[in-house]
Amino acid sequence: MNIAIILSGCGNRDGSELQETLSLLLAFDRRGWQFQCFAPEGDYAVVSHLDGKEHGEHRDILVESARIARGDIHPLSQFDASRFDALALPGGMGAARNLSTYAFDGVRMSVRPDVEQAILNVYKQHKPILAMCIAPMVLAKVLGTYGVSLTLGGDNDAARAAAHLGARVQTCEVTEVCADREHRVYTTPAYMVGTRISEIFEGAEQMVATLQADCDQ
Repeated sequence: MNIAIILSGCGNRDGSELQETLSLLLAFDRRGWQFQCFAPEGDYAVVSHLDGKEHGEHRDILVESARIARGDIHPLSQFDASRFDALALPGGMGAARNLSTYAFDGVRMSVRPDVEQAILNVYKQHKPILAMCIAPMVLAKVLGTYGVSLTLGGDNDAARAAAHLGARVQTCEVTEVCADREHRVYTTPAYMVGTRISEIFEGAEQMVATLQADCDQ
């Protein structure tokens, strides 16, 4: 398998959640799967991970995402869905702030056009899409009208917003997976409900294992 991963910065408050991202990468690597990271280009408002506030600083999404990928990353504008077997979106508030406007606009959210196009290109080629934590909100906006099933943990504001957008929302515990085999969408709630990194890794591992089992059938 060759997986494309869309990152949204670096850090759970304003980018890709590091523990979720690394758990996902490790689950891929343990299977010998290849992966390539991508990220949009453009500035975003930095949130302090000490006090949770913005202090007027802005950084570039791609430049910050490169920290996670150890520099092995490409602009999302170079993404070609035909070259990959699946697409993955780790969680972190970057998905809600940088890939979409869910953090600011709620159910009236929009998704960056380049992110939306990447998701649609993969979906229309009937290739799997994986997402963790809050990232399924992006899928709810882009694919909700297709009636995809996904999880955002339990009954919360995000889950209700996703349902409003047309998604079929399933309640899952931190290590469980919502597998929509009809639409080939796989999601796990991660830190939407989890509190320990071991739980996050197990959720990512179960999500990837479920995809692997379905692909092997």
